[in-house]
Amino acid sequence: MTVRQILAIGHPALRIPAATVPRPEITGARVQGIVDDLIDTMRHANGAGLAANQIGETDRIVVIEVKDNPRYPYKPPIPLTVAINPQLEVLDSETVVVNEGCLSVPLRGDVVRSVNLRVRYFDRHGAEHCHDARGLAAGTWQHECDHLDGILITDRADPATLCTWEEFERHHRDAFIERITEFVELVGS
Repeated sequence: MTVRQILAIGHPALRIPAATVPRPEITGARVQGIVDDLIDTMRHANGAGLAANQIGETDRIVVIEVKDNPRYPYKPPIPLTVAINPQLEVLDSETVVVNEGCLSVPLRGDVVRSVNLRVRYFDRHGAEHCHDARGLAAGTWQHECDHLDGILITDRADPATLCTWEEFERHHRDAFIERITEFVELVGS
């Protein structure tokens, strides 16, 4: 197990758009090592996802997994997903306001996310995938792919809603969980 340092807001690597991984390199040792490190680091930090540039790598790779996550108890499960060169297509105009956190930013804030997406990517074996993501799963995809484009939640969040995790827990958590639980029940994910 290799847990890497997660870069924090202010580190220049977080602002550099990640480079496309050439398809023949996907199954190579370098890319596979990055994937393994991303998984280990995400799980160690109790994250719902992690992008390669958050650990200082310049490749378009994200990992996503939600399974009994203490940081995000309201998120429906997402099986471990390794996405190389992910592409997102917004399917309609439906949006939701999600109070998001980030492993690279010690703040939370309200971010408007699309509810329905089509997601295309290669997995760690080079197989191509295309599926639709809905609800909070769609929000997780958007958050991680924003990282690959050098975008942080502080760029998207309503500035008036930014707060530390501690203040979120103290003043906003219960109302948000009530609202987002109703949304999850409505959309099913």
